[in-house]
Amino acid sequence: MSARPLDGITVVSFEHAVSVPYATRLLADLGADVIKVERPGGDFARAYDTACGEVSSYFAWINRGKRSVVLDLKDPGGLAAAQQLADRADVVLANLGPGATARLGLDGDTLRARRPELITCELTGYGDGGPSSGRKAYDALIQSEAGLLELTGDGAVTARAGISVADIAAGVQVHSAVLAALLHRQRTGAGATLRISLLEALAEWMHQPMLYALGTGAPPARTGGHHPSIAPYGPFTCGDGAAVHLAVQNEREWARLCAVVLDDPGLATDPRFATVAGRVRNRPELHAELHRRFGVLTAAELGVLLDEADIAWSSVGHVAELPEHPQLVARNRWRPVPVPGGADIPMLVPPVDSSAWGAPREHAVPALGAHTGEVLAELGCSPDEIATLTRHIVPRPVRVMEP
Repeated sequence: MSARPLDGITVVSFEHAVSVPYATRLLADLGADVIKVERPGGDFARAYDTACGEVSSYFAWINRGKRSVVLDLKDPGGLAAAQQLADRADVVLANLGPGATARLGLDGDTLRARRPELITCELTGYGDGGPSSGRKAYDALIQSEAGLLELTGDGAVTARAGISVADIAAGVQVHSAVLAALLHRQRTGAGATLRISLLEALAEWMHQPMLYALGTGAPPARTGGHHPSIAPYGPFTCGDGAAVHLAVQNEREWARLCAVVLDDPGLATDPRFATVAGRVRNRPELHAELHRRFGVLTAAELGVLLDEADIAWSSVGHVAELPEHPQLVARNRWRPVPVPGGADIPMLVPPVDSSAWGAPREHAVPALGAHTGEVLAELGCSPDEIATLTRHIVPRPVRVMEP
C-alpha cells in the first residue's frame, strides 16, 4: 500500500467528547500516529451509550485507529510522562476544560517555548477574551447560542440538530488548521499555535441564515423537512405510504415537474407558483397540488417520473439501513472494525478517494489504556517505571455528559 500523507507524523491529544477526537480520527485516517491521552476512568464519551460492545457509538465512530494511553495528570509522574510525550510530538491537541492546559504546562505557549517547530491547537468553547471565555460549552448549548435551534424544527417547535453539528464543525476546523500548519512548517520550519472555538466554528456555518435574516428582517422559517426558502423542496408521502424527497431548484425544473410529473403544464405559469418566492409564499396550496398527484402514485412510480423529468430526488432513508444502502454497498465503502468487548462494527472508509494514497487499514477502536505500556516504553521508561506509573491508576467513576 502506498504511503499516506501523514505517515511518520505523531499527534498527541489531550481530548475527550467529540470535537477534537473527531479531528484526530481524521488525522489518523491520513496516517498519523494518534496517541490519545485519557484520564483514569477514560474519556467520558466511552460511556455515552452501550451500542458498541464496551464503548458508545460516539466513541467507536471517532476513535478508531488511535493508541489509548492512560495517565493521571494530577500525579507528578503522570504529568511528567505527558510532557515527555508532548516534547516528542509533531502536533499536540487539547480540548480540556477552560485553563486546564495552562495549569498543567501543556498549553501552546509553554510547549512551543521549548520547541518552536511544534504545532499546537487548543479548542475551547468561546475563545480567549470576551465575557464567555471561561465558560464550559457543549454541542447543544452552542447550537442554541449560535441560533441553529431557532432555525431547526417545524412551526412553533424548535429542535436540536440530530447530530453533534457544533462539535463536528469544530473538528473539521481543527483538522484543516493542523494540515495547513504542517504545510507551513514544511515550507518555513516554524510550527504554529492554533486556537479555535466551538462558537466561532458553528457561527461560520450560520452565515447564510444570518445574512437572510439581516436582509429580510426575519429568520428563515422553521419548515420541518422542507427547505425554508425554496419550494417544492422536501419530503412528500406517496399513495403507498412511502416518502420521496424531491428538490426543484429553478423555473426550468418547475416547468418540467408540472408537465411530466404533475401532468399539468399550465400550473407552471399559475401566478401563485410562477416564481420561487411565490411558491414559498403559497406553500400550503403548492403542496396540496403535489399531494393530489403523488397520492395516486407509488414511490417507485414517482421516482420513474422524476427521473424522466430530470428532477433531483431521493428516497427517505433510515439510519439503521445505511450499511445496506445500495450505492454504498456497490462502491464497497464499508469495513468491519473491532471494538472492545463486542462484535465488529461497520465503518465507512473516508469519503475522499485518492490516486496518491489508499484508504486506512482497518484499525480497531482502542480499549482504555491498551497502549499505555507500549507508549511509555517508547519514551524510554523501564518496566519498573512503567509499573510505577500505572500501578496507582484506579479507574474513577465516569461522569456521563451529553454531547
